[in-house]
Amino acid sequence: MNHVKHVVLLRFKPQTSADTVADLFAALETLRHKVPGLLDVSAGINSSPEGLAKGFTHGFVMTFADAASRDAYLPHPDHEAIKEKLLLWIDGGADGVLVMDWQE
Repeated sequence: MNHVKHVVLLRFKPQTSADTVADLFAALETLRHKVPGLLDVSAGINSSPEGLAKGFTHGFVMTFADAASRDAYLPHPDHEAIKEKLLLWIDGGADGVLVMDWQE
């Protein structure tokens, strides 16, 4: 298998409501039906008891069929629209987002 995991950690501004986060994560889930090769989306609030989140409050993981599917997702107009809305709520601009991918 050549699945690609796309992991995004987020640091939301303190004033970001739970409803706003839920709406943003629901929008991410809609991408499964719009982006070919996007197999799964899982998102949520940090609940680790380890205390190592370094201020990151939420995250999501996407599974793509392969690197080509992930590469097509990045400039996809629906991804860009959601990213634009999401970044409005991120604390610290680009420092409030951490992205990492790997192949399985």
